Amino acid sequence: MKLSKKGEYALRSMIGLGIAAEVGRTLVQLPELADNEQLPQKFLEQIMLRLREEKLVVGVRGKFGGYRLAKPAAKITIGSIIRVIDGPLAPLGCVSQSAYQKCTCPDEAHCGLRMLMLDVRNAITGILDRYTLADVVEVTLRKLRRGNQPLPYAPESEAVPVRVPATHARRLARRATKPRLDETEGVLHQLLGDYTI
Repeated sequence: MKLSKKGEYALRSMIGLGIAAEVGRTLVQLPELADNEQLPQKFLEQIMLRLREEKLVVGVRGKFGGYRLAKPAAKITIGSIIRVIDGPLAPLGCVSQSAYQKCTCPDEAHCGLRMLMLDVRNAITGILDRYTLADVVEVTLRKLRRGNQPLPYAPESEAVPVRVPATHARRLARRATKPRLDETEGVLHQLLGDYTI
């Protein structure tokens, strides 16, 4: 499974709407959502239309309109968002539960590749269907607060970051130029600590 740009943007937008709901915003206008997430607005319009069709978001028209989650973030799994945008999570059609397709191998019941891809599908869906949008929003807000970062979509009084000494700010800026991957940064680790799959 490879997440498309459309899938990535949909997830980022949904997380943004989840954060907005947590800080008390009832609606977020599309330009603000696009700006906060640094996404192309025209592309985001198409994504939001699809999410609205699938009843994951509600769109309100008008000058003061915008978007909000259609249901509580705790009732929206990450897997469901990806399926709406990118389709099944299975790497092969013959192991998909929602979009099964017969494969070309001569003996599907005894195919080693199918058995391996079934394990891959189970691992992927086990994570993406276990965690909800609320889980990701909670971890994101916790990290923002711990790092004294402004909360997106928050009223101005909450959005002002804590002042950081200039030397510390330069050090943070240098670190920010090189994104690092660390297993302790993931949502699973944030929620569960050390874990195994």
